[in-house]
Amino acid sequence: MIGQETHQFKVHSHNDYLQNMPFWDAYAHGANSIEVDVFLKNDTLFATHDEKDIINNHTIESLYLDPIERVLELQLGKIQELQLLIDIKSETYTTLNKIVSVLEKYPTIINNSNITMVISGNRPKPEEYKNYPQFIMFDYQSLDDIPTADAWEKVALISLPFHKFSRWNGKGRLTAEDLQKVKTTIDKAHSFQKPFRFWATPDSKTAWKAFHDLGVEYINTDMPDKSSGYLQTLGSRVYYNKAKSDVYTPTYKSDQTEKRIKNVILLIGDGNGLTQISSSVLANGGKLTLTQLKSIGFIKTQSADDFTTDSAAAGTALATGTKTYNRSIGMATNSQPLMNITELLDQHQFISGCITTDKIVGATPSSFYAHQKDRDDTEEIAEDLLKSKLSLFIGGGGSIFNKDQLEERGFSILKNVAEIGGSKKDKIGLFFAENEVPSFLKGRGNILAEATKNGLQFLNAKNKPFFLMVEAAQIDSYGHKNEVAGIVTEGIDFDVAITEAIKFADKTGNTLVVITADHETSGFTMPQGNMEKKMIEGDFTTDDHTATMVPIFAYGPHSQDFQGVYENSEVFHKILNLLNVKKLKK
Repeated sequence: MIGQETHQFKVHSHNDYLQNMPFWDAYAHGANSIEVDVFLKNDTLFATHDEKDIINNHTIESLYLDPIERVLELQLGKIQELQLLIDIKSETYTTLNKIVSVLEKYPTIINNSNITMVISGNRPKPEEYKNYPQFIMFDYQSLDDIPTADAWEKVALISLPFHKFSRWNGKGRLTAEDLQKVKTTIDKAHSFQKPFRFWATPDSKTAWKAFHDLGVEYINTDMPDKSSGYLQTLGSRVYYNKAKSDVYTPTYKSDQTEKRIKNVILLIGDGNGLTQISSSVLANGGKLTLTQLKSIGFIKTQSADDFTTDSAAAGTALATGTKTYNRSIGMATNSQPLMNITELLDQHQFISGCITTDKIVGATPSSFYAHQKDRDDTEEIAEDLLKSKLSLFIGGGGSIFNKDQLEERGFSILKNVAEIGGSKKDKIGLFFAENEVPSFLKGRGNILAEATKNGLQFLNAKNKPFFLMVEAAQIDSYGHKNEVAGIVTEGIDFDVAITEAIKFADKTGNTLVVITADHETSGFTMPQGNMEKKMIEGDFTTDDHTATMVPIFAYGPHSQDFQGVYENSEVFHKILNLLNVKKLKK
C-alpha cells in the first residue's frame, strides 16, 4: 500500500475566537469545524467564555457570521463544508432563542447546504431539539441514554472529554490499556452512525495522527494551521512498504584485511542521509545488507563556495578529491579542469564504468567523466562522455545522444541489461530510458541491481583492475518532492544493488566497496512508524539539500581506512592511496 491509510477527518478549531485572526485563519487552512463560545449580555451574543472576558465588538456576528457571509458573497477559495459549533456559556433558552433570531438575519448562511450550525455547551433537553428550526443542530455528549429518533435526527456529532479516558499528554504513545479504552469509545460512537470528537485533547502531531488513525472524524486543536498542514500531508509522508531487499550476510573474509586491492566499487545514494537509510532499514524489517557492514564513518559535504553543497560540487569532490563551487562538473574554483578518478586510473591500466538511475549526463555521474562550468551544459557534457575513459555507462537520457556518434567513438549500445554481462565489446553503453528513468514505484523494478551485477561481470571479464561508480539517484528526487514512499523504496532498491557489490567483493576477495552519499536532501526526519506493518512516517524541514554530514560505509580489504569523520574530498585520496596510484600529468 502506498501512502497513509485514509480516514475521513475534519479539523476542529477549538475556542477559535481566541485566535489572532478568528475564523479567517481556520477557514484559510481548511478547517471544517470552528468553535465559538457565546455569552448573552445586553441582548448581544458576545464571543467569550465568560462574562468578565467580554471584548466590545467581539460578537458572533462580527467574528463569524459576517465573515462567512463575505466568503459566500465573494466566493473566496473553495467553499468547503463548514460546521460552526456554538458553545453556549450563558443561560440556555434565552441564549439559544437569541442565536436563532440572529441566524435568521443571515439567510445565505442558514440556507447553504455546506454550512451547519451546531449548538453545544448549555443545550436544551434532547426531547426539545425538535422545537428548533431545521438549521439548528446539536452536539450530543453521551454514549448512554440515546434519545428518541426525532431528537437523534437533530444530532450533528457526538463529543466527549478525552481526559475521561486517558491522561496521555500527546508525547510518546497511549498505554495499551488507555488505547483500548479510547478505541472502544470511538467504536461505540461510530456504531450510532454519527461523527465523533474528543475535546480537551493533547495538541501535538503525535496526538493528531493517533486520533486520525483511530478514525476520529473531528480532530480537536488550538492550532488549526499546523494541524491542517500536518494532517493534509499525511498521504505523502506515510508509507506502508512492500519493497524488499533480501539481506545478504557477508563472509567478512577479506573485510578489514591488509590484502592488496585490485578493484573499487563506489556506490552513491544521492541525498541518502542517515534518516533516509534508517527509514529503509526499518521498512525492510530492521536490517539491510548495508547495515551488515562494520567499517562506518561520516563525511562532511560543504562545497568550496557554499555551506550546503549541490550534487555537482559534491560529485566533483568525490571524483577528483578537490572541493569546488556549486554547479561545477569536474572544474576547479578557477574554472580549470580537474583530473577525475576514471581519467587518472586509465593512466594505470584500469578500466571504469558509471551506472545511474539518473540521466547519464546528471550531475553525479558526469562528475566522473566530464569537465564543464555548469551542470546544465548538457550538450557539452554529452560530448565529454564521447571523449571519456569509460568502458561502460548505463543510465537514462538516450534522447540526448546521437547513437551513431556513440558507435563512432567506440561505444556499442546494447538494448537490455542481460546483454551486458556477456558482452565481449571493448566499450558498451545502455540507456534505461530515452529521458527520465522511471522510479521504483513506477515500475522500474530491480534494474539497478541487475545493471550492477552485469556491469561487474563485464568489467571483471576484461582481466584488468577496474573502478565502477553506481548511483541511486532518485532518493534525492523524492527528497526534493517530500515524498516518503519514494525515499523508502529507492533506498531499499539501492540496497539490492549494494548486495550485488558485496557479493562480488566476497567472490573476488580483492575488491573494495565504498558506499556513501553526496549530501542529505530535505532535512528528513522520522517521528513515527510501525515495524510490524512496515510503516514509516516522515517529515521534512526543507525541499532542498542540507549541510548535515552523511554516512560512509566500506567493505573489503582496508575498509577500516574509511572509518572516522572527514571531508568528502578525502574519499578520492583514500582510494588512490590504497591503490598506490599517483597522479600523473594529464
